Amino acid sequence: MGTVHARSLDPLPMKGPEFGVQADDIEAADIEQEPKQEVLENKDVVVQQVHIDGLGRTKEDLLTYEIAEVFRAKNLIDVMRRSHEARQKLLRLGIFRKVEVVIDTSRGEDALPNGLDVTFEVTELRRMTGSYNTMVGNNEGSMVLGLKLPNVFGRAEKLTFQFSYGTKETSYGLSLFKPQPGHFERNISINMYKVTGQFPWSSLRETDRGVSAEISFPVWKTSQTLKWEGVWRELGCLARTASFAIREESGHSLKSSLSHSMVIDSRNSSILPRKGGLLKIHQELAGFTGGDASFLKEDFEIQLNKTLFWDSVLSASLWGGLLLPIGERPTSIADRFYLGGPTSIRGFSMYSMGPQSEGDYLGGEGYWAGGLHLYTPLPFRPGRGGFGDLFRTHFFLNAGNLCNLNYGEGPYAHLKKLAECLRWSYGVGLVLRLGNIARLELNYCIPMGVQSGDRICDGVQFGAGIRFL
Repeated sequence: MGTVHARSLDPLPMKGPEFGVQADDIEAADIEQEPKQEVLENKDVVVQQVHIDGLGRTKEDLLTYEIAEVFRAKNLIDVMRRSHEARQKLLRLGIFRKVEVVIDTSRGEDALPNGLDVTFEVTELRRMTGSYNTMVGNNEGSMVLGLKLPNVFGRAEKLTFQFSYGTKETSYGLSLFKPQPGHFERNISINMYKVTGQFPWSSLRETDRGVSAEISFPVWKTSQTLKWEGVWRELGCLARTASFAIREESGHSLKSSLSHSMVIDSRNSSILPRKGGLLKIHQELAGFTGGDASFLKEDFEIQLNKTLFWDSVLSASLWGGLLLPIGERPTSIADRFYLGGPTSIRGFSMYSMGPQSEGDYLGGEGYWAGGLHLYTPLPFRPGRGGFGDLFRTHFFLNAGNLCNLNYGEGPYAHLKKLAECLRWSYGVGLVLRLGNIARLELNYCIPMGVQSGDRICDGVQFGAGIRFL
């Protein structure tokens, strides 16, 4: 079932770990107070050897890329800084549990008077690790069991099996992740999965069985991803009362698609940012590589955040998307956009606006949604500096529309139709940040611009998720 941002039945996000590399700045001490420190800083040194102790199944050629900069150090402080950066790179590979750095003077016949040896003492992860945790999605929760084989071939590859059982979705999948040596941001991933989801707003059940392959790489300040996906989709009715339109959509289909996404993210936090911006652009072309689904899908997301007076934050967001069918075959309900609910247009029920048939929501081929938020600390700042800082109050204004478009009418007619029958809402609420994992909202909403067939949630509304308008 498609959503306004990412399909609820996307394969499990089995990718390599992402560790921020932030080398600590080592301040030079005052010259008059620490004359010895001045000598150490200004004394030319040569890094003669770099050792890595504790390797088992890891191939040494993988690590030469990560430690190469240490040999370019010119003084002791530079050696310390570059060694710390190399340590961070080694940890980022996700194959070591611990990395320690030891710097010592060179020994042996070839040792220079100013020569240094740097030793990295590493502890590899076990060949197999298991995990159990809970995951919060868009107003749903799930239990996740995982089994990982890190560094399976000795060059930072990772084989992952994951099983997830949730309130609306059950899934399992197998993933192989492989980074490029020396460039961890450049990696490939191959996935096999099965996902079964229930969508009560459409009286629909969907089972996806698929494979995918993707390549990720940075370009300038952007993160780029190219992906091919082949999915065998099985749609069925969730209840006997399902409308005729839903019954018509039931059956099997095969989707083979190529997609590209670009992300620029300068926010200080993805859950409750205080500053920075986000730009996401995603394109998907289905039918070019086979299958019986043929369409071009474009969607984007923009977010800007600005810190104001009294520790308050002003945030503005804009989402939008179009689904263009190719050929005479109509688009599938599983590929359309959905809108409404506590994570998008607050004050409306989950994905319960736009085209519908006998109470079952069918999604739309075009949408936009905008949000304006003012986040402030709790009144009187209870628990300041501790638990209280996880809470924020917010005032919000949301607006948007979802509809089907007649692509023979031209761009001006499309914009006019998207501007008609505007749904919007406003209100106030309380936000709780759960680390960098998810956030919870308890809002009092006043929906406006309600159209015939829309389901609203006038008053108190609760939301949980990782991505909010």
